[in-house]
Amino acid sequence: VQLQASGGGLVQAGGSLRLSCAVSGRTLSNYGVGWFRQAPGKERELVSAISRSGGNTYYADSVKGRFTISRDNAKNMVFLQMSSLKPEDTAVYYCAADKSSWTVVTTTADYDYWGQGTLVTVSS
Repeated sequence: VQLQASGGGLVQAGGSLRLSCAVSGRTLSNYGVGWFRQAPGKERELVSAISRSGGNTYYADSVKGRFTISRDNAKNMVFLQMSSLKPEDTAVYYCAADKSSWTVVTTTADYDYWGQGTLVTVSS
């Protein structure tokens, strides 16, 4: 499975961005997907995750009410809509896929495949 994240960029605080994760090599519906981020000097953290069917989602407290994860299994795409962005959202964002669970996966070590990151910079 290959994952390709895109959609990062520079945005002012309060603005919005939509990240995309294109999945190839396997059928997306066989995988749970998570969005992670890593800011300079900090550990990688799970931002949001979605189950195989899309019926279950998870959001970190820091992004609840501002970020929305979705997936289009027919197009093999997963999205992260980010709104009301804050400078502290600045990080490299990664998407990852889990092959084992039918529900939302919140443990970093359980993800099997990772894409390269896309940089999100939020200016104040």
